[in-house]
Amino acid sequence: MKILYLDCPMGISGDMFLAALIDLGADSRAILREIEKLGLGPVKVKIAKETRHSITATSFRAAHMHEHRHRTFKDIKNIISASALSKEVKDLSVAIFKNIAAAEGRIHGISAQKVHFHEVGAMDSIIDIVGAAVAVTSLKADRVISSPIPLGSGWAKTMHGTLPIPAPATVELLKGVPVLSSDAPFELTTPTGAAIVKTIASGFGPIPDMIIEDTGYGAGKKDFKERANVLRAVTGVMPDGLKGLGPLRGLSPHADNGQARGAEKLFMIETNIDDMSPQIAGYLMETLFAAGALDVYFTPVQMKKTRPGILLSALAEGDRVSGIVDAIFRESTSIGVRSYAVERHCLGRKTVKVKTPYGTVGFKVSLRNGKPVNIQPEYDECRAIAAKKKVPLKEVIDAAKAAFRKK
Repeated sequence: MKILYLDCPMGISGDMFLAALIDLGADSRAILREIEKLGLGPVKVKIAKETRHSITATSFRAAHMHEHRHRTFKDIKNIISASALSKEVKDLSVAIFKNIAAAEGRIHGISAQKVHFHEVGAMDSIIDIVGAAVAVTSLKADRVISSPIPLGSGWAKTMHGTLPIPAPATVELLKGVPVLSSDAPFELTTPTGAAIVKTIASGFGPIPDMIIEDTGYGAGKKDFKERANVLRAVTGVMPDGLKGLGPLRGLSPHADNGQARGAEKLFMIETNIDDMSPQIAGYLMETLFAAGALDVYFTPVQMKKTRPGILLSALAEGDRVSGIVDAIFRESTSIGVRSYAVERHCLGRKTVKVKTPYGTVGFKVSLRNGKPVNIQPEYDECRAIAAKKKVPLKEVIDAAKAAFRKK
């Protein structure tokens, strides 16, 4: 499994991210050729080597030669969709802009389609985002993981006036993402950078256990005396058996390749309850899943004073624990919750279609070291076939499994 890890000690912006991937090995000429497919007209791009506290890093600066103007999400989507870019690059670019539009829409109380982009709508930001999509897809990482994101502090002048740092759009985009406070009196993470990392990263935390292959450094526009203003990108491979992949948020655009994952570092949140209605328990379970729990279940237990009760257990990533604990206290009668770190080991998964005597059925195949260890036909598909063919469900399932083994 190939991992791309983003180390963001000074935050992330679109140009820093793109510069880091170029320094890492993404072909800058190929990126510029792809950007030309947008049909933006004359574009001035400068890629150079700069030094930040004795660290040699790459910088990427883009400036469109035409007048900047405000654009809606639809305008930007049309520019990208009408281009000759690959479908993968188009889809990722549009997904990043869609996240920005959704965040801006929630802030201003309007639909994402009606959002007018100002700073982010400028052509240089379109270049940064599309270039980032080209670069990250060219690296073909199976999973992207990022460090927690520092935000910065202070005030920034924008088209909407003087706003606090981090910008409202940045905060909205980074919901559910671990962030770090900082006394740096400037913007460390821009809305563009936040949108990129929110869209491509499937996990947040320390660098995972892996064999490092390459590193690259992207230089920020400012050079500070106190700290090296760089973003570090690291690629590596994680052979089967290595642990520490970290919490997975399921945001990556890359498909599951069927390989077994390393151990995921998660948290178990538990509480014992003996005075809550079963109706509330059902609602509580739904609420916890909505809050980001990966699994929720109840176990019958015998409480003090001989009362029958339930043990509520919820499995979650580290950045979701606080929200889940809040939901438990808000929605249940619990007055105390405990949590502890656990490791979850998961098999790789893929889906295949198999022709059976009753019709085509999808199968969930679980693999370890590339070999199937468990197969299960899709229940809903088998049930629909059984009802249509008027045959017992168990016969459809047995026939499906036999057809799979024969294949």
